[in-house]
Amino acid sequence: MPESKKRTKKNKPQVYKAPRNLGKPESENPKWLVPTIVALLVIGLGWIVVHYITAGQYPLPIYNWNVGVGFVFMAAAMGLLTRWK
Repeated sequence: MPESKKRTKKNKPQVYKAPRNLGKPESENPKWLVPTIVALLVIGLGWIVVHYITAGQYPLPIYNWNVGVGFVFMAAAMGLLTRWK
């Protein structure tokens, strides 16, 4: 009766090994991200505050649309916050 060939280490199936850095972020935040977010939030808030303090005359003579401009600055900052790692 014929005998089966014995397995050697060479013929063993390979076992998958997960990379060691699994779960770690690939890269850090860009250096410009945090200052840009803070600047946009401060500009937006400042825009709205100036509008209310000056009774709608400043920063632009577009009356209550100044509130919308301030919220656009703050919404842009929130959009950038989605890139935060």
